Amino acid sequence: MNKAVGDIAGGSTAMLVIIGERLGLYKAMSLANTPISVKELADKTGTVERLVSEWLANQVASGYIEYDPSRRKYRLPPEHALALADENSPIYLQGIFKAIKSYFKDEEEFLKMFRGERTFSWMDHNPFMAEGFAEFFKSGYIGNLINSWIPAVDNGRVLEKLKKCAKVADVGCGFGITTLMMAKTYPNSTFTGFDFHKESIEKAKESAKKENITNVRFEVSSASEFPGSGYDFVTFFDCLHDMGRSYRRINSYKKSYQEKW
Repeated sequence: MNKAVGDIAGGSTAMLVIIGERLGLYKAMSLANTPISVKELADKTGTVERLVSEWLANQVASGYIEYDPSRRKYRLPPEHALALADENSPIYLQGIFKAIKSYFKDEEEFLKMFRGERTFSWMDHNPFMAEGFAEFFKSGYIGNLINSWIPAVDNGRVLEKLKKCAKVADVGCGFGITTLMMAKTYPNSTFTGFDFHKESIEKAKESAKKENITNVRFEVSSASEFPGSGYDFVTFFDCLHDMGRSYRRINSYKKSYQEKW
């Protein structure tokens, strides 16, 4: 019962975290950078004071927000703001809450899958799944991809190649977040993002156009069918566990890389 009650509380709080993000409650508290009253927060966000009071009560009980009873004011600590209010933070986690929404929206189709009435692929999920995970994993890329991961590969040899001129394939690129980050950082190299999810590729193309990044392109293709030759560097992020025959594919990439160098 204790475990169940904890899960129930967590499930309810997840929805309130989503509401806090969508209504800009976290951002308003972060921008205020000082303890704030219920009325002040409601006025800043154009929301109903009575409901904001209940939302804050849940957030305090859940440990997301702090409360000063002597002043009857609430505070979003800066460390918490990094996770809840700053989408460019390396620990921002709002995306995972958005992804959770897709599970409930896909409930009926999950039942059919368990009964053997249908199969279910990534493309069958509610769009919140792809959007949520793209946002969630982006924080890890912001904090690590350019600063530590790429420089660590093969004692910096890959980094030097990227700086000069390299042909790169980003397999399973999703919304193209990693592809675009690399393309912006290494303008002398060319990048192609591949993903079998058409909607994700469309999002990636829109982002490239919006940011005016010209050394990158995106194509709809699965990991087993993309043009896998002639590349200096092949990457795949947060998609390996979804790939069939993934380890055989990794070995082929490894062999190609060793022959290239």
